[in-house]
Amino acid sequence: MDLLWLDDFLALASESNFSRAAAARNLSQPAFSRRIRALEEWVGTTLVDRDTHRIALTEAGNAFRLVAEEVIRRLAIGRDEAKEIGTSRTSELRFAATHALSATFFSPWLRSLETETGFGTITLIADHMVACERYMLDGRADFLLCHHHPAAANRLDPSGFSSIHIGRDMLLPVSGTDAGGAPLRALPGSYAAPLPYLEFEERSGMGRILQASRTLTSGGAVLKPVFRSHLANGLLTMARDGRGVAWVPLSLAEPDLSSGRLARAGGPEWDVPIEIRLYRPRARRTPAIERFWSMIRARLAVVGGEGDAT
Repeated sequence: MDLLWLDDFLALASESNFSRAAAARNLSQPAFSRRIRALEEWVGTTLVDRDTHRIALTEAGNAFRLVAEEVIRRLAIGRDEAKEIGTSRTSELRFAATHALSATFFSPWLRSLETETGFGTITLIADHMVACERYMLDGRADFLLCHHHPAAANRLDPSGFSSIHIGRDMLLPVSGTDAGGAPLRALPGSYAAPLPYLEFEERSGMGRILQASRTLTSGGAVLKPVFRSHLANGLLTMARDGRGVAWVPLSLAEPDLSSGRLARAGGPEWDVPIEIRLYRPRARRTPAIERFWSMIRARLAVVGGEGDAT
C-alpha cells in the first residue's frame, strides 16, 4: 500500500469531487481515480459512493477516513520529533488561520503576547476553514486560529484536539450605503423583491457557522444568491460596491462601518455572536509549543473572561 493513496483519499473526502481532488493532488483525473481504486482494492471494500450526484463516502469510507487521518497525523508528529533531535525546529511555531483572522486578529494578538516573552520562528498559513482543518489533521500546523460557534461542527475531534477561547467576534449583515449613509439593502426582503445575497461557499468556516445558527431561516430572510466566495473580504468588497447583502465578521467590517462605506442591513436580531478559538493537538509536542500553550492559558486565567478550554 502506497502512503500517497491516503493523501489522495483524504483529498477526495474533503473535496467531494474527483476533478477538484485530482487537481489538488496535481494528478490527472484518470490517474487519481486509479489510485483511489487501488486503495479500495487494498482495503478490500468500496470506500467511495460513486452513484450519487455528489461524491460521498460509504459507511466503510467514513470509518477508514478516521484511520487515515490518524495515520497521517501520527507520521507527521513522528517526523517532527525526529527533526527536533537533529535540527533546531524546537523553536518554531506553525499557525494555520482563516483568512479573516490572519488579516485582522493574528498580528495584534501575537504582538500582545510578545510583550511577555519572545518566540522563535513563526510560520503562518492563511486559508479557508476546510484547508486549515486539513493542515491540522495532517500535522502540518501546530495551532489553528479560527472562528467558532457551538452549533457548527468542525473536523477536529475533541479526542485528538483541544481548544481555548481567546476572543469574541460577530457575524452581522452589511450593505453598501446611499448618499445619505442609509443601507442600500435592508432585511428581510420580500418574495416580490428578494435581496441580492453575497454568500459564503461551503469551504468557509463562517458560512458553516451562519448556516448552523439558522439565523437566516428563523428571521425569514428572502434572499437571492448572486455571488459566492470563501473570502469574507471578497464579500465585504462586493457589499461595499452595492452588489448585495453579506454577513461578515465585525472585526473585518468595523473600519467600513465607522467610515460610512458600509451600513448594517438589519438589527441585532440578525447578528450571530461567534468565538475566536485556538486549537492544538492533544498529543505532547515540542517544548516551544508546550511553553506557548501554557503561557496562553496562564495569561487568560489572569485577565479572566476568556479561556474556557476543551
